[in-house]
Amino acid sequence: MVYILEDETSIRNLVVYTLNQSGMEAEGFDNSQKFWMAMERRRPQLVLLDIMLPGDDGLSILRQLRSSPDTARLPVMMLTAKGTEYDKVQGLDAGADDYLPKPFGMMELVARVRSLLRRTEPSPQTGEFRLGSLFVSIPRYLVTFDGTPLTLTPKEFDVLVFFLRHPRMVLTRDQIMSGVWGQDFDGESRTVDVHIRSLRSKLGTFGQYIETVRGVGYRLGDIHET
Repeated sequence: MVYILEDETSIRNLVVYTLNQSGMEAEGFDNSQKFWMAMERRRPQLVLLDIMLPGDDGLSILRQLRSSPDTARLPVMMLTAKGTEYDKVQGLDAGADDYLPKPFGMMELVARVRSLLRRTEPSPQTGEFRLGSLFVSIPRYLVTFDGTPLTLTPKEFDVLVFFLRHPRMVLTRDQIMSGVWGQDFDGESRTVDVHIRSLRSKLGTFGQYIETVRGVGYRLGDIHET
């Protein structure tokens, strides 16, 4: 099931029709109240979310989704007329998994939806990691520093785990973007920089272990998996 929160009737109906014709179940809503009521009845596999909405805007709704443990990792794609780099970074930094500016083609939308659903399927890889005072548990979606739980966005968590799975390796921005967002993600390298900057800030003194390798990318120090 895919939910579409879009106040423009023509766009909403066309997206729902196209996804249904492509073999996906979809339901559309024109305001946040109807959307939240539907969320209580049934949890979707993915949400298509417009930014400019009457009442609660899309970014506010996205932050609410990310703040709840039940929907923290629910895939969200932003559909919006705002197409500048700043708007994209703002949406992605708020926790969006992908961003498609209007106007967009229906074939591209279907391809992006399928790609996002594929790369957000649960991974069979699990593990727990320790580095100094940092502890990360993938199965429990838990990060602690000095025993204190840290609140990370889903993508910040994924970036951290990607580093943990590649200890001491120098990773380019393209490698990080491909490993975390997927090869089909159509975003800028600045997305990686924004998430790493935020991740460093939230990790406190541990943030110093995420080193910038000038002209190449980033590297994480020694790590021990338990």
